[in-house]
Amino acid sequence: MRVIVTGGAGFIGSALVRYLVLEKGYEVLILDVLTYAGCEASLRAVEGKPNYRFVKADIRDRAAMDQALASFCPDRIMHLAAESHVDRSITGAADFIQTNVVGTFTLLEAARGYWNGLEDLAKANFRFLHVSTDEVYGSLGDEGLFQETTPYDPSSPYSASKAASDHLAKAWARTYGLPVLVSNCSNNYGPYHFPEKLIPLTILNALAGRPLPVYGAGENVRDWLYVEDHARALDLVAEKGLPGETYNVGGRNERRNIDVVRRICAVLDDLVPTGAPHDRLITFVSDRPGHDARYAIDATRLESELGWKAQETFDTGIAKTVRWYLDNDWWWRPLRERYDGERLGLTQDAKG
Repeated sequence: MRVIVTGGAGFIGSALVRYLVLEKGYEVLILDVLTYAGCEASLRAVEGKPNYRFVKADIRDRAAMDQALASFCPDRIMHLAAESHVDRSITGAADFIQTNVVGTFTLLEAARGYWNGLEDLAKANFRFLHVSTDEVYGSLGDEGLFQETTPYDPSSPYSASKAASDHLAKAWARTYGLPVLVSNCSNNYGPYHFPEKLIPLTILNALAGRPLPVYGAGENVRDWLYVEDHARALDLVAEKGLPGETYNVGGRNERRNIDVVRRICAVLDDLVPTGAPHDRLITFVSDRPGHDARYAIDATRLESELGWKAQETFDTGIAKTVRWYLDNDWWWRPLRERYDGERLGLTQDAKG
């Protein structure tokens, strides 16, 4: 099995690459332009493996995409390259439109040209998996779950750009017959997570004795998915999913943001006691513009049709995550020098 992973140096992408190379033994080629969130250090475990290759390339570059496909001859493309941080999209939407929309279009066209040139069996077996987010569905009330049929209602520039890329992927399946699958996942967490996101930011700020910022009252609810569970799901969707279909991936681990932060503090109190509880550092800050109230995924289709099940609960996964950050400062310290936890995503009005 020969697989191209776009965005393979990112958080979810690198987890997927480690799984495909080390656990599945697939031939894997990464295509990644290495933006601020791309980190080659996340791929240290697969460096030097004979079934692993890395090419620095931009998915918006059609010639580079054509060359990569023609030379590697993939059986699958797993498309994870994306700008992904909501706060950054609020203050700089252009990069999100360029990468998530234009980049996905360019990659789809390259994939279509490659696929059309395949022989019968290879053409029938080829798959293009477009990896997306539950944020395209908008905000849930207190009840209900996002399903594959939930209408799109994006709230942020990030989620709007991902919604657009989802629609492109599905249109290329319907119009051109390209064997595309789409997955929409809930919030991921785990090792190698860039420190601008809630969980790694909380861990690292707490270790440094710095304030732990929580938006609003911390009542916003997210469904948390351990990244290695997600990697297994993506491989399963690419292997067994039906072209043209969507599969939601969620951990069935809903938590309020404030409860996530408090749980991290409790784990740190056990592992690195300081004589005072870490939750004393919690600081409530002005809310994010357009902050969706609740996300929650119904993963029934993935579980019942493809046989996937999350292996980690939130408590087991967060304990593993905290321990990983404690043991791997070689990875995160250089990143903290580039991004030191400053607030992102404030509009001019919010800045005052």
